[in-house]
Amino acid sequence: MKRFSPVDSIATTAMRECRSAGFTLIELMIVVAIIAILAAIALPTYTNYITKTKRVAAEGCLSEHANYMERYYTTNLNYAKDSAGTANALPGLDCASPQRTGADYQFALAAASTVGYSITATPINAQLTRDTKCGTLSLDQAGTRGPSTAGCW
Repeated sequence: MKRFSPVDSIATTAMRECRSAGFTLIELMIVVAIIAILAAIALPTYTNYITKTKRVAAEGCLSEHANYMERYYTTNLNYAKDSAGTANALPGLDCASPQRTGADYQFALAAASTVGYSITATPINAQLTRDTKCGTLSLDQAGTRGPSTAGCW
């Protein structure tokens, strides 16, 4: 019977540790596949979240424009023009700047008369292709919001 010396057992232990250190290619491929599956699930959800967030920001900006229109009416008793006859144009509010919603929505005074108005927020760039559910948002003097699709406002 052969006896092992302590040196032999240390060498055997060191060889076992060398073999078990690290990952096999199969283990790495399984991890990569799991990450790819999680990313495939998470990316559309994240994109949907961003689309909704930008839509809500545009709704807020429409409300700011409506506040401007009401202040304009209070001053001039007319939504369409001032006392000098100058036509009302939507000002460049901060909420419509490219840093806020201006890169994703274009705001316009669609219709203004003596007693009413309609403001629209039309999606542009990437928001146009992503937000197929709601599309153009609108708000008028009575607070009527469009479109009336559930989840758009």
